[in-house]
Amino acid sequence: MAKVELKGISKVYEGNVRAVDNANIVVEDKEFVVFVGPSGCGKSTTLRMVAGLEDITEGELYIDGDLMNDVPPKDRNIAMVFQNYALYPHMTVFENMAFGLRIKKVEKSEINRRVHEAARILDIEKFLDRKPKALSGGQRQRVAVGRAIVRNPKVFLFDEPLSNLDAKLRVQMRAELSDLHIRLNATMIYVTHDQVEAMTMANKIVVMKDGKIQQIGSPLYLYNHPVNKFVAGFIGSPPMNFLTVKVTEKGGSVVLEEGSFEVKPAPEHAEYLKKYLGKEVFFGIRPEDLAYDEKGKGENSFSVKITVVEPLGADIHLWLTTVTQPLVARTEPHHEFKVGDSVNFIPRMEKARYFDKETELSILAELDSAASR
Repeated sequence: MAKVELKGISKVYEGNVRAVDNANIVVEDKEFVVFVGPSGCGKSTTLRMVAGLEDITEGELYIDGDLMNDVPPKDRNIAMVFQNYALYPHMTVFENMAFGLRIKKVEKSEINRRVHEAARILDIEKFLDRKPKALSGGQRQRVAVGRAIVRNPKVFLFDEPLSNLDAKLRVQMRAELSDLHIRLNATMIYVTHDQVEAMTMANKIVVMKDGKIQQIGSPLYLYNHPVNKFVAGFIGSPPMNFLTVKVTEKGGSVVLEEGSFEVKPAPEHAEYLKKYLGKEVFFGIRPEDLAYDEKGKGENSFSVKITVVEPLGADIHLWLTTVTQPLVARTEPHHEFKVGDSVNFIPRMEKARYFDKETELSILAELDSAASR
């Protein structure tokens, strides 16, 4: 078992600066959990407290039910992979991977077996006699991961391990780390600011902002049921659009007025919006949930002007504007779009999200809670 529990964990620096504030997280055995959020949100500090590299100011940390607050890093049976690889330049790949085992006085034959097994898994056997300077960034990262694997830790910790790689290699390494998780059947905690990494790799995502946990859940649950405007805007690429609209009622039906257009919410959402009649709310709609309306005659169709066209091959990102508010649409490349053109889109209203203008909390929280049961 390799269950990790953070109970009310906080990190307070001098001057009462709360880098992490009352974090409660359960990482189940064999889960791949990703901490995600913008720079300075406290995700790396949280990981370092799990590793023992940062002292815990408040709260309790348990690994396999054992309290770890005062246990030295070397005795926690964890292995950490850093952003900068942290390889010894004067040592060969084999020596780098074997170093921790030699310190622990593991038998030479066992060291040899573990290093070659890890190298085989990571496809770096042919590099064992090379120095790190003779390797590419991706190969160095594999060595850093291999050094962690040979220790047979209870928990793997990854601190933005792919951020120094180019875009193509990051995609490849994402897939390799996900495959590695399955093959090792291990507990992994991974920190990144890249929500695409989080969405594609995690069993469970922990979204953080300003030292506080915003929401915890599976990638698809967070994508479809964000608890607040921050999570809605952070999860998804391109980010969710947010339009300020006024909730009104016409002919007995709830209507959302943007200023230059009106749309009707989905019936299952209208009931939750009635309490906001006469008030403004944030209307959230994802770029992929805006359907191009070539004839401009569909229900809830509205007109916008194209400001930027980004052709990406498989799809096109259109940067648009209403009279006063910007938004982005993600559409198929079957039409010729030009900057300055006026075009119509229909939002898939059943996919829309709504947020309180003051608290930025989801107006559909009660509906989402019912859906999760």
